[in-house]
Amino acid sequence: QVQVVQSGGGLVQAGASLTLSCTASGRTSSVSGTGWFRQAPGKRREFVAAIGRSGMTYYADSVKGRFTLSRDNAKSTVHLQMNSLEPEDTAVYTCAVQRSFSRWEPGLEETYAWWGQGTQVTVSS
Repeated sequence: QVQVVQSGGGLVQAGASLTLSCTASGRTSSVSGTGWFRQAPGKRREFVAAIGRSGMTYYADSVKGRFTLSRDNAKSTVHLQMNSLEPEDTAVYTCAVQRSFSRWEPGLEETYAWWGQGTQVTVSS
């Protein structure tokens, strides 16, 4: 089994930066790609960014150029560096990990096997 734990988040002003982290534990040999999704109040959950085990990254257009993913395979941790935050980035951010050797589409929730607990990011104007 795999457990996914998130850290980071909080309340910041527009223009500030935050880093979210997502750490997998347990049978981490079963884990491959990692994705981040967010859900704002009253809206559907949406794809933010993802990183494959090889390091290839994918970003939603709304965060491209502002958010950066990195991963530390030795620690089974992925970091989401969020710069130039905007009030529109306010949401609950949740990371998810892909089961190795399974079908994976970075932006598709159904292709992730394990999910973190979610963390609130609030950006004030």
